[in-house]
Amino acid sequence: MTDLTEIKAAARKAAFARRKEAHARNIPGAAGHLSEVLAGYRGVPLSGFLPIRTEIDPVPAMAEAAAHGPVGVPVIMGAGQPLKFSRWQPEGPLRDGPFGAMVPETDDFFEPEILIVPLVAFDAKGGRLGYGGGFYDRTLELLRGKRATLAIGFAYDAQEAEDLPLEPTDQPLDMLVTESRILQFSR
Repeated sequence: MTDLTEIKAAARKAAFARRKEAHARNIPGAAGHLSEVLAGYRGVPLSGFLPIRTEIDPVPAMAEAAAHGPVGVPVIMGAGQPLKFSRWQPEGPLRDGPFGAMVPETDDFFEPEILIVPLVAFDAKGGRLGYGGGFYDRTLELLRGKRATLAIGFAYDAQEAEDLPLEPTDQPLDMLVTESRILQFSR
């Protein structure tokens, strides 16, 4: 029997290939539906992400949201720790962070109520397969323990998968936004 780690690794490999193909298509206006969703939460503190490698780009939607309230990006503090979120501004100065992600030059941490979550794969029930570090799972569990926290996955349609190898510690998404649709999940 193959262990869960190997199953997850195979699922990630397949999803990365699908994401790479989708990213290569350079889909115009890919963040349009994300902008629509965020318009309904004007002024609510949120965190997006600055894309790495072949991730879909949420920056246009984040820039629009920044005109109405605080927007941050995740900062990895260390292995096994939850993320912190530093305030971000369009065109603001950035520095290199872990794993090739850019972060604001000066840390100005806050707690968002909405997290736009990057991912490797998702399923039709709101399951999310991340990179394997558990950063978003730990962070969502911590934030949701304090107050309602909305997790919005942002991905290409091509990243959808069936039968994701999920564990009880994997935090579910409340919503998933792609370049062509918006899915909401009831919890």
